[in-house]
Amino acid sequence: MRVEIVSLTEENLIQAPEWGEHPFSCKYCIYWESPKECVDPSKEIREETLAKKLNWLRSVRTMFGECGKLLYVDGKPVGYAQYAPPETLPLSAEYSAGPPSRDAVLISCLFIAEKEYRGRGLGKLLLESIIEDLRKRGFKAVETFARRNNPNNPSGPVEFYLKNGFRVLREDPEFPLMRLEL
Repeated sequence: MRVEIVSLTEENLIQAPEWGEHPFSCKYCIYWESPKECVDPSKEIREETLAKKLNWLRSVRTMFGECGKLLYVDGKPVGYAQYAPPETLPLSAEYSAGPPSRDAVLISCLFIAEKEYRGRGLGKLLLESIIEDLRKRGFKAVETFARRNNPNNPSGPVEFYLKNGFRVLREDPEFPLMRLEL
């Protein structure tokens, strides 16, 4: 199994994995970026939604730098991660365990899209790649809203983050805010 992790760019966003169980899939999802516009992207509006995602990506990369990763296994895209300053992800302020800390970068999505690739350590590799990037750039902390009792969630399960050194910063029955000091 050959694993490659690359930076998310405007050119490769279109390769983000499709997630059959969820209508949005990573490349069409603007849940965090434009929550009022996040609807089931029917084929008619996918191009419009993709354009909005590309505009967000372009803007965040200009002001913040790298803000996402794609993970490939044997050339096939199977993992996606997105992270950015919380102010660029407006929905993060609305979570009951939020808002995220001002000194932290928020992981809004870290997901292995296909079940056959889960449980193989790929999520950990993706997370380690994000942490390495943020440490090199001098950030002090990373946070995420993890989900309790449901591994099929784009932000990832609480247990995954606990195993990887995160702690619960603010408790919530469904989406606690997790934090890792870098």
